[in-house]
Amino acid sequence: MTELIAVVTITVFAVISPGPDFAMVTRNSLTLSRRAGVLTALGIGLGVLVHVTYTLLGVGLLIKQSLWLFNAIKLVGAAYLIYLGVTMLRAKPSGAPADGAAPPPSDWGALRTGFLTNALNPKTTVFIVSLFIQVVRPDTPLAVQIGYGAFISMAHMAWFGLVALCFSAGVVRERLLAVRHWIDRLFGGLLVAFGVLLAAARGTY
Repeated sequence: MTELIAVVTITVFAVISPGPDFAMVTRNSLTLSRRAGVLTALGIGLGVLVHVTYTLLGVGLLIKQSLWLFNAIKLVGAAYLIYLGVTMLRAKPSGAPADGAAPPPSDWGALRTGFLTNALNPKTTVFIVSLFIQVVRPDTPLAVQIGYGAFISMAHMAWFGLVALCFSAGVVRERLLAVRHWIDRLFGGLLVAFGVLLAAARGTY
C-alpha cells in the first residue's frame, strides 16, 4: 500500500508540473480546437507508454547508467521542441501558414504531436525510470508494475484532457482566436526556450 501511495503521489505532482506537454496541449486547444487539444492529450498518454515499456524491459536501467545514451535522447528531444517552436514563431496574423511551414494538423497530426512531444521528452524518461528503480520494489509482480504504468499513462491523459477542455471552452477562446498568431508565437517561444534549456542542461540525472 505504501508503494502504491508513493507511485500515485509522485505521478500526480509530476503530471501537473508545467512543461512542453502542457504548452502543446494549451496551444492546440486555444488556437485549433477542443478536439485537437484532447487528441494531443491522448498522444501524450501514449507517449508515456513508450517510457514505461522500455523501463519494464530493462532498457531504462541502461539509459540511466549510460550518460552518452541519455544525452543523445536529450538532444533529439531538444531538437524536436525547437523545431515545433520555430514553426509556431513563424505564424502569420492572417492565419495562413508561413512559406514552407506545415498546415494545421489533422486529427492524426494532433495525436502524433502529443505522442512525440512526450516520447522524446527526457524529463519523462528521468521520471519514469527513477520511479520504477527507486520507488517500485524489485519483487513487485510484473502485473502490478504494468498496472502502475497504465495508471501513469491514464493520469497524463486525464490531466491534459482536462487542460484541453478548460482552454477550449467559452467566449475566452473565441476572443483569443483573434490573436491566435500571438498565441502561437508565445507558445513557440516557450517551446524553443524549453528546447534550448534542455540541450544546455548538464547530462546528469
